[in-house]
Amino acid sequence: MKELIGVINLDDELDQLNELTYFRCGAAVPFAGRYRLIDFILSNMTNAGIVDIALFVRRKYRSLMDHLGEGKSWDLDRNHGGLFILPPDWNDPTDTSLGDLQHVHNNMDFFHRSSGSHMVHSGSRHISKVDLREVYKQHISSGNDVTLVYKKVEELRPEHEACLRIDVDEQGQVTDIHKELDHSNIYIEMFIIDKYKYLELVKDCIAHGKNQFFRDAIQENRDRLKIGAYAYDGYHAVINSVESYFANSMDLLNRENYTELFRDQPISTKIKYEVPTRYTENAEVKNSLVANGCTIAGQVENSILFRGVQIGKGARISNSILMQKCVIEDNAVIENVIMDKDVHLSRGVTLMGDTRKPFVIAKSSQI
Repeated sequence: MKELIGVINLDDELDQLNELTYFRCGAAVPFAGRYRLIDFILSNMTNAGIVDIALFVRRKYRSLMDHLGEGKSWDLDRNHGGLFILPPDWNDPTDTSLGDLQHVHNNMDFFHRSSGSHMVHSGSRHISKVDLREVYKQHISSGNDVTLVYKKVEELRPEHEACLRIDVDEQGQVTDIHKELDHSNIYIEMFIIDKYKYLELVKDCIAHGKNQFFRDAIQENRDRLKIGAYAYDGYHAVINSVESYFANSMDLLNRENYTELFRDQPISTKIKYEVPTRYTENAEVKNSLVANGCTIAGQVENSILFRGVQIGKGARISNSILMQKCVIEDNAVIENVIMDKDVHLSRGVTLMGDTRKPFVIAKSSQI
């Protein structure tokens, strides 16, 4: 879709997942057995035909850069356009911009060189399958200055407490943006706006010492802007805490949830060629997601195993998430645990967490 460019703003998505974000930004956290959180919004954009995409990053983005590379897995390794990872740059001595406005001010050439007339702006904390082509069609036909995407959730969960909510009238116009906890219209941190309107608002915010685009340019200017709303009704999950990461990961063991997330439009990720998982004669696996390259000689139930995990003989794994290349030696027991990459658990060790508060083991730990 040549009319749209993409901006994925990760400026404030840094340390919300505690141990899982010690060595990476939130967008690079592994999810669903073989993906990263960034894959879902990036795939939404490329599935809509967007080929100019910028990532606003501030720190701890080495893991993200390693995962994305030149964007080949998303067909973004292009001579014209493609994927741009844009940290803020403070080399301009006249720069007075603050917060996420720094990314725009100091990377203005991305917007000027991109041919699209409109921009879709999103974070990575909300996992969805939004059809951005449909959002754009509604935005253009409505004549709105901005179109916000929201999900009316059936059940309010703890992770929704930090989310903004919106009020929408019968004409589809946003009448209020707030944080009333009993309100079920969850703003999923995604909007479409005219590119030049966006740059005009950024310039105005910088001139007045503001530091956050959505709050200062949109939320506080509801009386000056025509703000519409697009009601999204597909799969949706909010990953803004360890607890929400664990709960939404476990939800994918429900076939209906898994199918809703991965059917129709594909989700792309970095390609890694691995051998099929090997199950020994003693292996017993029930209701689990198991990626390629694993070796399983023990029991695994209601769990998610990423690539290259090794489970020893007599080991028992239940209600847990084991990321890439974890090694569980013989007769070890883990329940309600999240293990980051390259954790080594010794023979006979038992680790127990709680479904509401999983036990998290940081990357490369030896236990």
